[in-house]
Amino acid sequence: MNSPTIAAVLQGMRLVAENVISLELRAADSTFALPPFEPGAHIDLHLPNGLVRSYSLTNPGAAPDCYQVAVLHDRNSRGGSRHIHEQLRVGTPLGISAPRNLFKLNEDAEHSFLLAGGIGITPLYAMVQRLAQLGRSADLVVCARNRGQLSFLKELQALVSPQLRLHLHLDEEAGGPPDLRALLGAHGPDTHFYCCGPHPMLQAFEDTCAALNLPHVHLERFAAAPTAAAPMAAPRTYTVRLQKSGQVLEVSTARPLLDSLLAAGVDAGHSCREGICGACETPVLEGEIDHRDSILSQAERDANRSMMVCVSHCRSAHLVLDL
Repeated sequence: MNSPTIAAVLQGMRLVAENVISLELRAADSTFALPPFEPGAHIDLHLPNGLVRSYSLTNPGAAPDCYQVAVLHDRNSRGGSRHIHEQLRVGTPLGISAPRNLFKLNEDAEHSFLLAGGIGITPLYAMVQRLAQLGRSADLVVCARNRGQLSFLKELQALVSPQLRLHLHLDEEAGGPPDLRALLGAHGPDTHFYCCGPHPMLQAFEDTCAALNLPHVHLERFAAAPTAAAPMAAPRTYTVRLQKSGQVLEVSTARPLLDSLLAAGVDAGHSCREGICGACETPVLEGEIDHRDSILSQAERDANRSMMVCVSHCRSAHLVLDL
C-alpha cells in the first residue's frame, strides 16, 4: 500500500506569483504534532481526485505547526496542479505524507550558491530562510521569464543581508538564460551548489559544475530526467529473493518491480511511481541494478546499495532485497 498518511486540513491559500499559490496545511487533530523536517524536504499530497503529488516544503520546520507548499498551475498538468488550483478550498481535508528529504542543505558550508528556475524556488526558499537564521554566507540566483513569475519576491528581498545576497535574472530583460560559467566560476571548490528548476537548467548546471571541477553539487528534480525514460531491452525475467521473509519471486522487466512486490503481498512503500520521490527506495543485498530513477547520484548507483523499485530493475539473473 502507499506510505502512511497524516490527516490534514487546508488552512490557508494565497497567491505568491502568477499561477502560483501557497498552501498552508495543518493536522486535522490539533493535538497531533507534525513531524519536523529540514530544508529541502518534500511531502506527498493525497488529493480528493485520487492523485498523489509531491511538493517541496517552503517553510523551515524544526518544530512546525504547519506545512507550507507552493504549487504552479502547470499548463501541461496531468490533473494534480489543475485540481489544486481549481478545486481545493480552505477547509478541504487532505492526506499528507511525513516529510522526506533527498535535497539536504549542508548548514556547515563556508558558502552556499543556490540557483532557482521558476517554481524551483520552493525548496531553495526554505534553505535561504534557514541560512539567514544561521547568518551563513550565501548567494541566491532566481530565474524567471518576467517579474510577475517570481514567487515569494518580497519575502526573499526581506532576507537580504551582507551575508545573503539575492540576484534576479529575468529572461525577458536579459534576452536569454544566465551565464552559468561566469556565475559558478566566481566561487571556490568548497562552496556547496544547489539547483532546482526545469531539466535544461539542471543539465546545464550539472555540466558546468563538472567542467569547473566543483564537487559539492546538489540537484532537485520535479520530473524524471529524460535519460531515465530510455527504452529498456527486450523483456526478460529474473528472480528476486526477499531476505527477511524468504519469499522468492520471478519478475519480468515488462512490468514495474514494485507491482510484482505488491502482487506478492509485500507492504512496499511508494508514491510517485516515477523514480523522483524516494518513497520506494529499497536496500539491495545482491544483484546488479539497472537504475532508472532521477534521485541517486552516480556514486550511489555505483555503490549498488539501494534501488527505486518503482522504475528500476536488475541487470543480473538474481536480486536480493532487504525486505
